[in-house]
Amino acid sequence: MKRSILLRLQERLGTGEDVVGNEEGRDATKSIAEAIAASADTEHVPVTFDSCAHVEGPFFHGTRTTFAAGDLVVPGHPSNYHDGRVANHVYFAALLEPAVWAAELATAFAGDEERGRIYVVEPTGPFEDDPNVTDKRFPGNVTRSYRTRHAMRVVREVEAWDGHAPEVLQGMLDNLARLRAQGLDVIED
Repeated sequence: MKRSILLRLQERLGTGEDVVGNEEGRDATKSIAEAIAASADTEHVPVTFDSCAHVEGPFFHGTRTTFAAGDLVVPGHPSNYHDGRVANHVYFAALLEPAVWAAELATAFAGDEERGRIYVVEPTGPFEDDPNVTDKRFPGNVTRSYRTRHAMRVVREVEAWDGHAPEVLQGMLDNLARLRAQGLDVIED
């Protein structure tokens, strides 16, 4: 079985700590597949703007944009995924792998040859489950993906992360192109 991206990352860092440097962030090391398996016997507690305080980080944001610690990631910028569309939310996850996908897809759609970027971020306001992935292929929010209309403060960049294998990334891009051709690549924003 393929080791998770984060397990390889932890080994590269050479510490017993997780990617964010603390014991509390250990769940962030789960791959999406591991999160799906772990959620099998767990009831999803919906995360809404009125009820999000129970969700703990660390939180990750994947992008092609360069930020520095202390910068604010805000909604209202062009979407990384659809030309001519403005993103009304900032999207983030409590697992690293969704941020890896976000960084890789953002750079691929932009035609960038540079590597995407992943940041540890903290919310400055309420957030909710990302409706684009919650209760879709799997019940609940197994990817622990969220969105907010408020700024996210950049804590630091995650510099040591492994991307998906080129054929896996190409498979995702091909699938998204197929959905787009069928008019099914709708993002609820």
